[in-house]
Amino acid sequence: MSAETATSPTKAAAGQELARPDASTLVVRFGGAFALGLALPGLEELRGALEAEPRPARLVFDATDLTRWDSRFLVHCRKIMDLARAAGVSVETAGLPAGALRLLELAAKVPERKGAARTATREAWLARLGGRSQAAWQAFTEVLDFLGEVTLAVCNLARGRAVMRRSDFLALLHSSGAQALPIVSLISALVGLILAFVGAVQLVAFGAQIYVSSLVGIAMIRVMGAIMTGIIMAGRTGAAFAAELGTMQVNEEIDALRTLGVSPMEFLVLPRLLALVVMMPLLCIYADLMGVLGGFVVGVFMLDLNPAQYLAATWDSVALANFWIGLVHSAVFGVLVALAGCYRGMHCGRSASAVGQATTSAVVTSIISIIIATAIITVICNILGI
Repeated sequence: MSAETATSPTKAAAGQELARPDASTLVVRFGGAFALGLALPGLEELRGALEAEPRPARLVFDATDLTRWDSRFLVHCRKIMDLARAAGVSVETAGLPAGALRLLELAAKVPERKGAARTATREAWLARLGGRSQAAWQAFTEVLDFLGEVTLAVCNLARGRAVMRRSDFLALLHSSGAQALPIVSLISALVGLILAFVGAVQLVAFGAQIYVSSLVGIAMIRVMGAIMTGIIMAGRTGAAFAAELGTMQVNEEIDALRTLGVSPMEFLVLPRLLALVVMMPLLCIYADLMGVLGGFVVGVFMLDLNPAQYLAATWDSVALANFWIGLVHSAVFGVLVALAGCYRGMHCGRSASAVGQATTSAVVTSIISIIIATAIITVICNILGI
C-alpha cells in the first residue's frame, strides 16, 4: 500500500481497519464491540500488510471508535502485537484504552512459568505396570484392613462391648427386610414363570410336563431363589449402604465419630452387616415360595396340571438338603453384599461424584462376589456329593 491510502482504508469484517498514513507507519483502527459472542476480525490482511513493500517500521493502534471490549479484545491485540514483533515492526500501544493497556502490561510482566503447560507424555509400559501393581496391592491391603476391623467389631459384639444402637439395627431390619418384599415378590415370581416356560418347551414334547414342578422347585430352592434375592439386595440395599456411608464421609460425620472415640465399624458397619445377614435367609425362603408359585401358575393354568398333583410332585422332588444349601447361599450373599456396600461407602471420596462412584462400585462388587461365591459353593457341594 502507498502512503496515500489513509483516505481509503481497507476494512475488515468485524470492526478493524488498516491504514498507511505514511510509508513507515501501519495504523490498526478498531471500531464497534469486541465482546463474547461476536466474531473477531481475521489477521490475514494484517499479515499481508506487514509484509507489503515498503514494509512499515512501526504499528500504531487507534481505538477511538471502539464502543465495548472484554478479554477477547486483549487476546486479539496480543496476537497483533506478536505478529508485528515477529515481522520486526515496533508496536506503539498508546492508542488503546487505558484499562486494556494496564491489563496488557500486567500480562507482559508475568512471564509464563516453564513446565506449567501440560505436555502429552506416555509412560513406558513397565512404569504403567508398576503403577497398576502398586494400586492393586494398596487396594488389597485396604480390603484386609477393613475385614480385620469388621472381625474385631464382631468379636466386641460377642463380648457385649460393641457400641451399637438397637434402634439403628431395628430400622435397618425393616428397611432391608419388609420394604424389600414387593420387589423380591415380583422378580422371584417372574423367574419361576420363566423357568417353567423354558422347561415346558422340552418336557411337553415327551409328555412329561409334570416334571416342570421338579425343575422349578429344585432350581428355585437350591440356588436361584438365593441368587435373585442377593442380586436384588445388591442393587437395592448394598447401594443404599454405600450411598449412606459415602454421604457421611463427605459430610465428615465419620471423622466426627472417630474424634468422639466411637468406632465407625461398630456404630455404622456392624448393624448393617447383622441386619442383612438376618434378613437374607428369610427373604430367600420367601423368594423360593414366590418362585414355586410362579411355576405353579404356569403348570396349572397353561399345562393343565392338577394343583394337588403339582404340589405333591414339588414336595417329593425337593430334598431337605436343597433347602439348607439355599439358606447357606443366602447367608453368604448377605455377608458379601453388606461388606461390599459398607466398604465402598467407608472408602468414598470427599465429593458428590465420589458418592455416585462408590454406589456403582458397591453394586458391581456385590454381584461379582455373588457369582464367584455361587461357583465356589457349587463346587464344594459337588465334591461333598450333596
